[in-house]
Amino acid sequence: MIIHDRIAEQLPEWRDRVATLTGKYGKFKVCDVTVEQIYGGIRGVQIQVTDISYLNPFEGIYLRGYSIKDVLDFLPHSKGAEYPMCGGLYYLLMVGSLPTEEEAWEVEDIWRQNCQVPQYVWDVINALPPETHPMTLLSTAITALQPQAVFPPHYENGTPKTDYWKYFLDDSMNLVSKLMVIAAYIYNKKYQNGLFISPDPNLDWAANFAHMIGKGDSEEYKELCRLFFLIHSDHEGGNVSAHTGHLVCSALSDIYLTSAAAMHGLAGPLHGLANQECLRWLLGVYDQFGVLPTESELEIFLEEELQKGNMIPGYGHAVLRTTDPRFTVQAEFGQKYMPDDEIYQLVQLVYKVLPPLLKKQGKVKNPWPNVDAINGALQHHYGVSQYDFYTVLFGVSRILGITAHAVWARALGKPIERPKSLTTRMLEEMVGLPPGA
Repeated sequence: MIIHDRIAEQLPEWRDRVATLTGKYGKFKVCDVTVEQIYGGIRGVQIQVTDISYLNPFEGIYLRGYSIKDVLDFLPHSKGAEYPMCGGLYYLLMVGSLPTEEEAWEVEDIWRQNCQVPQYVWDVINALPPETHPMTLLSTAITALQPQAVFPPHYENGTPKTDYWKYFLDDSMNLVSKLMVIAAYIYNKKYQNGLFISPDPNLDWAANFAHMIGKGDSEEYKELCRLFFLIHSDHEGGNVSAHTGHLVCSALSDIYLTSAAAMHGLAGPLHGLANQECLRWLLGVYDQFGVLPTESELEIFLEEELQKGNMIPGYGHAVLRTTDPRFTVQAEFGQKYMPDDEIYQLVQLVYKVLPPLLKKQGKVKNPWPNVDAINGALQHHYGVSQYDFYTVLFGVSRILGITAHAVWARALGKPIERPKSLTTRMLEEMVGLPPGA
């Protein structure tokens, strides 16, 4: 496998770099942690190193040093497609350099050859109650695939630590190859009476989701799938799902257990479920007016919401201090393919009206939209209107990044993560408070 070879070529240099940093500069202080940060979720504390992606507060996410625009411009496309193949993105995340068209297709071909999901996985999903949330079905299916993991038996047989990454890579390729089939199965089970459509061997990985949920005739929706899975793939290592995956993987849990754990974090309403809350809110606003509101009507409505202390979902971000570039590229997609869709128009109207109001209020550090503010509106336009499913799509994409982090963590021999806890009294003593204060 070409990714295997490319990583192997780089490892001696990477291991030397890490050894130099830890050996010669191990006592160098990177940052100081405040009481506010300890109690505030360790926000902004620099405690992790990853070269897969970096979130610039004023420019957005960089994937292996490439901006979202770069990724869309430079990665290879399947024939006739407007947006790149995810196989090329996965090569970039794993290897660190842009692939040729041949290298991107090799990844896609491996995924196609290994996309068959064992029947027992379907049996496990079908055994769960009909009301089970789609994210529970996804994490359960990933966990059920764990018996296929190749890392555990090699670990038991004494494989050298320096080779762990090879089996994590093999397991990652196998898991990703099945993800789109699993996601389509969950969608069809929940919303289309158990419809089952086999993947099309002539389609790339992302476009196959459109095909398998019965939208194979929509070239536009195939393009949206390519765009969606590309831009949601990774967002640095400190968000809940990525950090959960890193923590679990640091215990040498295999890629299936690691990815399932990450999906449990993604399923929380403060992380991955935020996208469905955004569409729910947009539809609620539209229904309240009955039509697309005017700019002045929307301004009055939003001012009243803010005065009540209500949050407007999709605005603000823990790190970003600018409009999320992932919002921008989706807005451009909407302008090209669905400019007359009134929910899309509402998204754009909120974007025009809300940031000045948030600035005037002066309570938020970032008044600009994030990726969640628009992605549900685009899915809704093409009939994927079941917003409790959106986080599954997010999860399928995010596992591309999570598995890349895991492979490189094992390649560089990162240890088990074990931070130290303090007691409240210890902190009180540190800041000079007397007992019982």
